[in-house]
Amino acid sequence: MLTTSKQDALAEPVRVGLIGAGRIGAAHAETLARRVPGVHLIIIADPRPGAAETVANPLKARGVTDPEGIFSDPEIEAVVIAASSASHTSLILAAIAAGKAVFCEKPMAETLEDADRSIAAAKAAGLSLQVGFNRRFARAFCEAHDVIAAGRIGTPQLLRSLTRDPGLANPGAVPPWTIFTQTLIHDFDALNWLNPGAEPAEVYATADALVAPDFKDAGLLDTAVVVVKFDNGAIATAEANFSAVYGYDVRAEVFGSAGMVTAGDAALTGMTHYTSAGRAQTTARNDVELMRDAFAAEFASFAHAVRTGKEPDVTGVDARRALAIALASIESYKNRRPVPLVR
Repeated sequence: MLTTSKQDALAEPVRVGLIGAGRIGAAHAETLARRVPGVHLIIIADPRPGAAETVANPLKARGVTDPEGIFSDPEIEAVVIAASSASHTSLILAAIAAGKAVFCEKPMAETLEDADRSIAAAKAAGLSLQVGFNRRFARAFCEAHDVIAAGRIGTPQLLRSLTRDPGLANPGAVPPWTIFTQTLIHDFDALNWLNPGAEPAEVYATADALVAPDFKDAGLLDTAVVVVKFDNGAIATAEANFSAVYGYDVRAEVFGSAGMVTAGDAALTGMTHYTSAGRAQTTARNDVELMRDAFAAEFASFAHAVRTGKEPDVTGVDARRALAIALASIESYKNRRPVPLVR
């Protein structure tokens, strides 16, 4: 039975600092400050002059340019990292060295070696390390996972996960391999999660620049399909494209020996409008719109892990598995052959 002091400690909001005030950082700031009762957003850091303050001020948080202002603040218990991917490892390690729990946007690292460094550091320090795979917190995906885990579709045999993004506003600014490391990595994690107990064994990727072909020589691929074979015999496909003119579309399907489940679509609500012109449904235009509730749920889950000491719902090990598939996809595309995954 919990003592009163322990109960009070568990009820206390987790004091958080956020690194990154770009598009996703600003969205996370709003969520942390206004939609997650178990969190108190205190500081936002971004190196661009004025960027942090612009996001922080309306939320009654402080804005700084140096993340050291977060690491050195004894009031801060946890750090949310929404900065560029290249900085993830250094920021994770700095936060852990400062005694802070960490929530990091995907990918958690750019190499498996760096992922291992972060996982080992968090384990040694006894601190939570959670990674931002939001589909695990979307209601339809959660329900699909529960059905599969309960054995209600039998043994998974065919899996499919897709991401169709509405567009490329500035193709020249998209880093090479983004489709694998930033976009499809969500699908890779979803496939791993929706095939519980199985491990990915082999990857084959094909991709092209069909949306913005003029940028292919610069390394931009905007259309891809990846086949993942699992050690339980299941065969999965992950696909992505950057020209979904109808909205931001995220879906999954798992077919098994005793049935099938599906989850997700681009619909913003369950309302459909029927007129003489046909029927219409409002669709989400970006990930923040579609995954609004999932973002709040993943931060609530993180706060609970920090407060209770339980293992996060999405661990660094989970993130490493998805990263391994992403990196193998790049190798497969380059060499035009299947790539085995070594554990």
